[in-house]
Amino acid sequence: MTSHSLDRIKFPAIFWRGMSNFNIAAHDVIRKAQLPLAVLNESFVINTAKFFAIWQAFSELVNNPAECIVKIAKGIETAQLPPIVLAPYHSRNYRDALIRMARYKQMCVPERIHIIEKGEFCSIELEWLYAEQPEPPMLVGVTLASLLEIGRRGSGYSMTAHALELSGQMSNVQALEEHFGCRIKLGAERNRLTLYRSDLDRPFISYNAELLEILTPALDRSLNEQQRSKSITEMVKWIMKRSLASGRPDIHIVASELGMSDRTLQRRLTDKDTSFKQLLTEARREKAIEYLADTSLDLKEVAFLLGYEDLSSFYRAFRLWEDDTPSNWRAVHLGFDEISEDSLGMTSNH
Repeated sequence: MTSHSLDRIKFPAIFWRGMSNFNIAAHDVIRKAQLPLAVLNESFVINTAKFFAIWQAFSELVNNPAECIVKIAKGIETAQLPPIVLAPYHSRNYRDALIRMARYKQMCVPERIHIIEKGEFCSIELEWLYAEQPEPPMLVGVTLASLLEIGRRGSGYSMTAHALELSGQMSNVQALEEHFGCRIKLGAERNRLTLYRSDLDRPFISYNAELLEILTPALDRSLNEQQRSKSITEMVKWIMKRSLASGRPDIHIVASELGMSDRTLQRRLTDKDTSFKQLLTEARREKAIEYLADTSLDLKEVAFLLGYEDLSSFYRAFRLWEDDTPSNWRAVHLGFDEISEDSLGMTSNH
């Protein structure tokens, strides 16, 4: 299991206090997740894998996860909400609230909320940046149910969803279908909540301009400070690695992911005595080593995952990096028999 220096989560104390609502002890959840009791300390930092383990353990201890999701979403007390969630509750309308949630939630957990408006619908998709395992269905359900609850409370209108897709499995989903007002598709390709786009324009009766004038600048400063504290080169390489399989990453795409212009990104990389091209080479080299260490991947698959159109291009690049062929590197480091380049259609000058 790989780790990332930016994969850091502090579990909120409100979660542990909420265990009593389901007659579950926090210690039992932690033990089932096979984690140290130090997790109960608010200052204790965990990664995404451990965060998922806690939610999975919690879901296995409750009687009915679907009913639990609804209870958590409806039981949210606004007065206890942290500023990053309080601001959306007092937004101008539902669209503004969702945008604020997507912007500020990344300050707490390494999760992206993608909002896509198209035609008469708006889809919301969740992406955990450092996840190596699927998200626990209960965690996904709580997140999406809470996003819908924000719209209902803020607007005072009992809006329903058009569709809900969950990649995992869950039994007795009737409670969830009643809550969202739509059928639920389990085992889907992705976790996605589809809303009616017209609902995004519903004004919030809880709109509080004065409160937002106080919260927004403070939240933006905290977000900017958090982003500045991260290594720009590390973030760029992480985005590159995530998108290699779909082709060579473009600077415009990477800059957009970081919320800056192409020129700003180039300037910041120059300040670090590096370049976009150099980081792309480093990202590919690091991922190549990681993939070659995975015995389930053959060399053609490794080349594809690195964004190379053919195996010979990968061989040429790897020889420049390691002064060795990928097959021989794997043989030396993992104790495999070297794969003949001739059998792969490679010539000696590659």
